[in-house]
Amino acid sequence: MNIETFRDHCLAKAGVTETFPFDDVTLVFKVKGKIFALTSLDEAVLKINLKCDPERALHLRETHDCVRPGYHMSKKHWNTIAVDGSVKSRLLLEWIDHSYELVVASLPRKIRAELPA
Repeated sequence: MNIETFRDHCLAKAGVTETFPFDDVTLVFKVKGKIFALTSLDEAVLKINLKCDPERALHLRETHDCVRPGYHMSKKHWNTIAVDGSVKSRLLLEWIDHSYELVVASLPRKIRAELPA
């Protein structure tokens, strides 16, 4: 996976916007104003931060060397993944989907109803 694939996959989801709220190099993807994915554009190796169910987050860290606790994020709910080729793109896309779905599920019902099906 590369930055273009990551970006395209995030933007293809309902209600997603991309922003640079922190600085000029931290690309953030939000659904209805809530962050579900982010990356730094100035890293040699693509690293992405994704929200994750806490138990699943621990499991992923134990089973994949490229998965670490979230950098500058809640270590309980976020993972930082180094996209170094050790995990297939299909699995990375699933992790992005999981992050998006967690954030959507946390939105108020009224806001969720505004998202296209």
